[in-house]
Amino acid sequence: MKNHLKVITNIFLTSIGISVLLGSLLRVAGPINQSYKINKKINLSGKSSRSLNKELLAGKSNISLFYNDKLERFERLEKLISKWEKLIIKNPDLYVSAFFLSLDNQVYAEINSNVRLSAASSIKVPILIILLRMLDRKDILWNEKLILSEDIIGSGSGWMGYQKIGESFPLYEVATEMIRVSDNTATNLLIKRLGGISMVNKKFKEIGLKNTQINNYLPDLDGTNITSTKDLSLAMSLVDNGYLLNTNSRDIFREIMSTSKTNTLIPSGILRGLGKESKDTDYHLSLKGFLVHNKTGDIGISYSDTALIQTPHNSRAFASFIVKGPFNDPRSSELIRNLSAELVPFLVLDQKSSNPN
Repeated sequence: MKNHLKVITNIFLTSIGISVLLGSLLRVAGPINQSYKINKKINLSGKSSRSLNKELLAGKSNISLFYNDKLERFERLEKLISKWEKLIIKNPDLYVSAFFLSLDNQVYAEINSNVRLSAASSIKVPILIILLRMLDRKDILWNEKLILSEDIIGSGSGWMGYQKIGESFPLYEVATEMIRVSDNTATNLLIKRLGGISMVNKKFKEIGLKNTQINNYLPDLDGTNITSTKDLSLAMSLVDNGYLLNTNSRDIFREIMSTSKTNTLIPSGILRGLGKESKDTDYHLSLKGFLVHNKTGDIGISYSDTALIQTPHNSRAFASFIVKGPFNDPRSSELIRNLSAELVPFLVLDQKSSNPN
């Protein structure tokens, strides 16, 4: 009987030891497996991508990584910059900021891209990103109700400001209308729900937006809300590549951006660069294999557009333009179209062929 008890006790103790050992191995293997999945998800070609992955895994995944060091490892498209400069010099009284980036091809181009300029409605893109980050962290519910109050009514574009005070709207509708019809009241509703202007600015800084700041509710016709073309393009690129949002929220971001109705700047410019002019811009772009998700801004003294551009080669690029000039000067919007048209040779080029630079 004692021998049987001894055998049973030994088996029990051995089982406990094996369980502890397996648990330790799983704790070690788990992060390795997770690290492999993350590296696979955000893989870029070349040594710089491996270095970047290490920093991302270390918890440094924000836009500031790309501001200097990472962009220095990308190829600067001098030929594109030269084409832009030839267009800009024709309008010396217009101030232009431009930024183009392709993470897939690791190339970029910029003119005055760090300069802070009036954001107009392009500020709505980083606001959407902050909202979706809070959704990721479960700090906000996608179907919660936001109540219309008099203090956030915004004139200009949109329809929510014309509804009855006290009426409520689901968060997902407010976020969509902010982009779809550039609704200013919807934007102000979100700013208030996100904690107010100061809190939103704090969250901008947390993700590395150095030049983006809200100073007043929209429509902000005096142009006090500021951003830079580099901020806009880097924010969109790192969202789309899975750095700032999880997969579900990234998909929501793409879907909402795809609803934007105004396509008269970057999308029309790209179509022009492809040799076609049409009011049915999105349709004709799709026939050429392009998909452009953009958000414009217009307060008369400042015109802006920022876009995610999917190419026929299934690569993605990001472009932003801001032009400051005389009030309602049609040259400002026309210049953005012409600058966008110059992107085409750098978008349609097959990745296996030589660079046009």
